[in-house]
Amino acid sequence: MGDTSLLRFRDEIRDYAVSYGLDFFEVVFEVVDFKTMNVVASYGGFANRYPHWRFGMEYEHLSKSYSYGLTKIYEMVINNNPCYAYLLEANGPVDQKTVMAHVYGHSDFFKNNQTFSRTNRKMIDEMGNHRARVQRFISRYGLDVVEDWFDLCLSLDNLIDYQNPDSRRDILGHLLKKVPLDDWQHDVLSIVREEAHYFAPQAATKIMNEGWAAYWHSKIMTQKALRDSELIDYAEHHAGTLAMSPGRLNPYKIGMELFKDIETRWDRGQFGKEYEECRNMAEKEKWDKKVGLGREKIFEVRRLYTDVTFMDAFLTEEFCHRHKLYSYSFNANTGAYEITDRDFPKVKEKLLQGLTNVGQPIIQVVDDDYEGRGALYLKQQHEGVDLRLDYAKETLKNLYAVWKKPVHLETLVEGIPKLFSFDADGDKERRLD
Repeated sequence: MGDTSLLRFRDEIRDYAVSYGLDFFEVVFEVVDFKTMNVVASYGGFANRYPHWRFGMEYEHLSKSYSYGLTKIYEMVINNNPCYAYLLEANGPVDQKTVMAHVYGHSDFFKNNQTFSRTNRKMIDEMGNHRARVQRFISRYGLDVVEDWFDLCLSLDNLIDYQNPDSRRDILGHLLKKVPLDDWQHDVLSIVREEAHYFAPQAATKIMNEGWAAYWHSKIMTQKALRDSELIDYAEHHAGTLAMSPGRLNPYKIGMELFKDIETRWDRGQFGKEYEECRNMAEKEKWDKKVGLGREKIFEVRRLYTDVTFMDAFLTEEFCHRHKLYSYSFNANTGAYEITDRDFPKVKEKLLQGLTNVGQPIIQVVDDDYEGRGALYLKQQHEGVDLRLDYAKETLKNLYAVWKKPVHLETLVEGIPKLFSFDADGDKERRLD
C-alpha cells in the first residue's frame, strides 16, 4: 500500500483500534481495482486457490452484479496471520477509513473468538500448497478427470461437523478413513474437507463477526476518525450497510445492535436474578445500577459465543420489537413481504432454527456396515425442518459414487419416518415402521 494518505489513514485507524482495546493480527492492506477485487472474492478471498470452474462462474456473477449496479464489494479480509485485507482503489477517503476500521474489528474477532482457535493461521500458504498439488494431478490425469472428482467432492462439502471435527457428523472425515481411494483422489477429498473446516467458523459466526466489525467501525469513525466535512458521506454509506428490509436479516445491523444492547444492559445492570424477577416494566425500563460492565461484557461475548448461542442468550423480546424482528412471508397476491407472526418465542425459535448448524441439516453416520453388507447408514437429527428431497436424493447418489456401496438416509417427511436409499439400481424410498 504505497499511497501516503492511505498509510496515514492506516496508522491513525490502527492506533484508535488499539486504544479501544482491540487485539488483532497484523493487517496487510492491498489496494486493488474492481476486477481484481471480484477475482479475489470469487476465490473466497484466496486468489492462489486451486483451479475449478465454479470460481469462474462466481467471478462472472460478481462482475455482472457490479456492472448492473446490484452489488459492490467494499472490502475483503482473510483470517490469516498476518491478516490480509483488500481495499478498492476507487473508494474515497471516508470509505477507506471506514473499511480499515471494519477490518481491524474482523481481525480482532478472528484472533480471539474461540470458534476460530482451531483454524490454520497460515491458510494463504496452505491454499498455495493445495493449488500446486491439484496442478500436478491435472498434469498427470487430465483436467476433466480431476475436475469431475472435484465436482463430486464439492457436492458433499457441507457434510462436516461445524463445531467438532472428527465426530460422527463429519461424514467427509468418515469417507477419508473408510473408503479405499486412489492417492490423488484421497488428497483432493482431504483438500475439500480441510477448506470446508477452515471456512466453517465464518459461517457459524456471520452475525457476530460482521456485527463486531460494524460496531467498531461505527465507534472509531464517529468518536475519533471522522472529520466534519466527511459526516454526510459517512452517514449515507453507513446507513446503506445497515439497511434492513422485511424477510431479510442483515447480519451487520443485527449483530451491531445486539452488541450495543448487551453493552447498555451490562452498563446499567439489567441482568441477573433481581432484574429478571422484576415484574414492573416501567421500573425495568428505567433500571440503571451504573455498574459499568458493558465493555468488559461485549469483549467476553466476542470471545466465547457463536451466532446460535449469541442469539439464544441475548436476544430479548424488547430487542425484537424495537428492530421489528418478526416472521415474514411473501404474499404473491400483493407482491410484498407481510408479517405472519409477532410471537417472540416463535420468532426466536425460527431464527435459531435457521442458525443451527449454519442452516445445514444435521446428519450423522449410524452404521458403516449396515446389515453386514458394507452399506452406509445415515440419520438426520430432525430439527423441525424437512430436507429438500431433491437435494437429499442427489446427495445420496453422489455419496454412493464415493462409497461404492449402498447408502441410506433415515429422516422424517411431514412427521413420517422414511428411509431413502441409493444403490446400483438407483434411488428408493420406504416408510419406516
